[in-house]
Amino acid sequence: MGGLSLGINPLTAQAQLNNQLDEYCRLNAGAIAAKDQRRTAAIQGNRSAQAEYQALLQQHKEQLQRCRQTYWPRHQAMWLRIYPCDTKAGMIERILDDIVNKGYDQLYLEVFADSQALLPKNQNNTPWPSRIQTPGLENRDVMAEIIEKGRARGLKVYAWLFGMNYGYVYGNRGDRQSAMARNGYGETSLDFVQDGAQAFADPYNAIAQADYKNLVNQMLQRQPDGILFDYIRYPRGTGARSVAASVADLWIYSPASAQALYNRAENRQGLTLIEKYLRQGNITVGDVAAVLAQYPEEGTPRWQGRKILGDEPELDVNVLHQRLVAELWYLTVSHAAQGVVDFVNSAAAQAQSRNIPAGAVFFPGGNQPVGQRGFDSRLQPWDKFPASMEWHPMAYAVCGSSSCIVDEINRVRQFAPAGTKIIPALAGDWNRAQDNRPSLKDQMAAIKASFPDITQVSHFAYSWQEPQFDNDRKFCRV
Repeated sequence: MGGLSLGINPLTAQAQLNNQLDEYCRLNAGAIAAKDQRRTAAIQGNRSAQAEYQALLQQHKEQLQRCRQTYWPRHQAMWLRIYPCDTKAGMIERILDDIVNKGYDQLYLEVFADSQALLPKNQNNTPWPSRIQTPGLENRDVMAEIIEKGRARGLKVYAWLFGMNYGYVYGNRGDRQSAMARNGYGETSLDFVQDGAQAFADPYNAIAQADYKNLVNQMLQRQPDGILFDYIRYPRGTGARSVAASVADLWIYSPASAQALYNRAENRQGLTLIEKYLRQGNITVGDVAAVLAQYPEEGTPRWQGRKILGDEPELDVNVLHQRLVAELWYLTVSHAAQGVVDFVNSAAAQAQSRNIPAGAVFFPGGNQPVGQRGFDSRLQPWDKFPASMEWHPMAYAVCGSSSCIVDEINRVRQFAPAGTKIIPALAGDWNRAQDNRPSLKDQMAAIKASFPDITQVSHFAYSWQEPQFDNDRKFCRV
């Protein structure tokens, strides 16, 4: 078998390249079949096929690069989750080939999600278990392997990580309970989110920070072409709990977050009122009168960001109380939001110090006020994310057309500082509408028409385009 040639002539193949791609840079069926045939034979040990397969990979790589330079968008990325069964011989090659065949030149590889890290078991010193637990594969570095094999096919490979959602394994560890975010009802997100699988960490907690810093460092050592941070927010509630309308709804009650809030006080009057507000959920006129009497030399309560109006010393205590209640609410909301911003800034700095691009993945509606004084429970202040990061808005709105998707992207553009790289993430199947959601092809056409200056997009996810293959891989039926 080793001496059997499959009859490919590289010169002939090169001459055919211009006819193999459509305007979406997708390979035609004949070219795909030829590559599949040679890959299968190559995996089985056919040496001639191995050489021919490598030649095809190089040709398709060059072809894809030329096509993406010619047709909009300039770069197109696919989101991918890897399963333990993908360690089967030839499976990673098959997946990567298919992604290239579909016209993608970038890959967003999930490397940390659902309490699992895509790290070799014998090299994993994080609090999270390795995704690949297969006996005998304790040293197999699937992430590094995919980065190498992806680049050989013309793919830039980004590492995609969950952010503040550390996962149920972490959230159930006895030695990490103080690191979990808690609201004023004593809940963690394991109690709050209905699926019981999301465990959000307190961004102010030093242990949680150190754990994540180590995890990110492990990923960066494998030198991906970029790194993306998802779940940079607090948990999403349902029904009435989808809105944060009182201080008890905020995830600032764990010890580190509460102490960081107290540290924002600038005098004893301010500290006393902040403590009472957090503990009681409100302050009374009597509380205000008491601190004014207890610390008269301080004049008026002060904390970070509080602007003292000139009339304040002469204000009636009832009027001052109303002002302070409103300002304490916005102080605590801002404190919760600042934890998210600090978290993403710290993670991005790790990557940027190595000259690796960093991106933030977010919901366009995650920063919206609700009603007169409420906020989306996710409290995702993406408009405060640094412009030095890539912005990856998940434009997943569903309205039967692409108009609401365009509206979401437009909202992000309105908030973005000049020069911010906006890379919309779209959800769906390539050529088929699903559940009132247009096909990706139609969504792309709408974005190109509305925002021709956007040059990069991504598609969530490979599993949506290949649901049967994804399911087979998940349960080792391939």
